[in-house]
Amino acid sequence: MQFVPPAAGTYSLQRIQASPDAALMDASAHPRRLRDLTRGKITLLTFFYTHCSDPLGCPFALGLMSSLRERIAAESDLPANVRFVSISFDPARDSPRQLRGYARDVASHAGPEWDFLTAASMAELQPLLEDFGQDVRIERDASGRKVTAIDHMLKLFLIDPSGTVREIYALDFLQPDVMLNDIRTLRMEDHHSSQASNSSGRPITKSAPQAATSSAPPR
Repeated sequence: MQFVPPAAGTYSLQRIQASPDAALMDASAHPRRLRDLTRGKITLLTFFYTHCSDPLGCPFALGLMSSLRERIAAESDLPANVRFVSISFDPARDSPRQLRGYARDVASHAGPEWDFLTAASMAELQPLLEDFGQDVRIERDASGRKVTAIDHMLKLFLIDPSGTVREIYALDFLQPDVMLNDIRTLRMEDHHSSQASNSSGRPITKSAPQAATSSAPPR
């Protein structure tokens, strides 16, 4: 039987954690704060490295994101309210110049903004990986300096406009139809919240759900 995802807006997503901040660089070598890229829009964030060759690793995730981005671009309301963020695991090799070439290959078509970022060093990146619970095995050079992440678990993080992580997708749960409906659901939630705030003249405070897991129907 073919899996049919629950319709957008018929469920809610749990609030998992606040999205952490970090000092990064974009593909133009401009300094960026991650908090500025995880606020104000719905953000789909992942970690990757450009030379990954695992067919079920970074190439798979980036291909899925590219396809999802095309579907989002075809909708009327989503493109201006969604962004993608990809952060390199490998600051030693993934320079801004390297990211520029990579971005041209995977994000050439029109769609929501897609930022490719790197860090100044692995030592500066590691706290961010830990804050996201991103398990990695880190390679060191002859002097013991942390160089790059050589093993990692594929994860994508869905972040709402307030900067709260609302879903974490691992390899077994990378289902584009589900992910698109989750994005639509967050957009509906944000739209309704904005309408309520405008009508009352003050922001609406939402209490966190009591359950520790998502209230969406089983997937």
